Amino acid sequence: MSQPTLRQLSFLTAIAEHGSFVAAAEQALVTQPSLSAAIKELEAILGTKLIERGRSGATLTPAGEIAAARARAILSAVDELGEAVQGAAEPLTGPFRLGVIPTIAPFFLPKVLPRAKEAFPKLKLYLREDLTGRLIDGLRAHTLDAALIALPYEAQGIDTMPLFDDEFLFVGPPDHPLSKKADLSAADLEGEPVLLLEDGHCLRDHAIGVCGMTRPGQEEVRATSLFTLVQMAAGGLGISLLPRIAADAGIAADGLVVRAFTPPVIGRQIGLAWRRSSGRLIEIKALSGILKSA
Repeated sequence: MSQPTLRQLSFLTAIAEHGSFVAAAEQALVTQPSLSAAIKELEAILGTKLIERGRSGATLTPAGEIAAARARAILSAVDELGEAVQGAAEPLTGPFRLGVIPTIAPFFLPKVLPRAKEAFPKLKLYLREDLTGRLIDGLRAHTLDAALIALPYEAQGIDTMPLFDDEFLFVGPPDHPLSKKADLSAADLEGEPVLLLEDGHCLRDHAIGVCGMTRPGQEEVRATSLFTLVQMAAGGLGISLLPRIAADAGIAADGLVVRAFTPPVIGRQIGLAWRRSSGRLIEIKALSGILKSA
């Protein structure tokens, strides 16, 4: 009995991704007739129809959905085989794709990248800055090898390693009552209009969690970045929480009050995430050592 080829499986996943034979052929760098012929061969091998063509594009049949899911898993396993062999034969060389969340990247990477390049001169780091959810998707899709995120973060098939703690600091205009308070605790933020990042940023969820705040309503002012958040606080729009790595990088605007809370310290834990089945564990562990020491 004939078996499906990796080429046929990759064509099937491309059609599943794009919903179009034309777009799938462009991605696979083949002609549309060649792709169509390969899918027909795959359907003949499996003995069932996998794709329905219509005016709206290509749609997977129920059997096609199952086949595409299995195809992705098979192709991922093949990728990991290559990664594992390459890593064992010549570790700490070649490309390594690292994702970083926006509330870490501009403040932490300038310190750690020179050390990583010095320690591993043959390792080519490619960086991608994005929100946590999309970085996890990138790990699963094999477009990333590891991601620097805030913990805890539970995701199926993903392992994490804590690296260091990042304390949250109070930031506000000098005329705000909390800016003048002698002993400032996280409990003092209750009921205050705290400026937060927009939905999707894990820092927003961590800030809400550690302060015991209820989720604000639709009327709140939301920032798209820590830089914007600081400027909003400087403009008198409210108070906020600032990660220490950002404060140490000098992000706070002139005139703003930046101060630590009295114990217990509040904050987040920064860690590294990767696919549980990854073949790059040697590089991941080596990189974690550099990140911890930064």
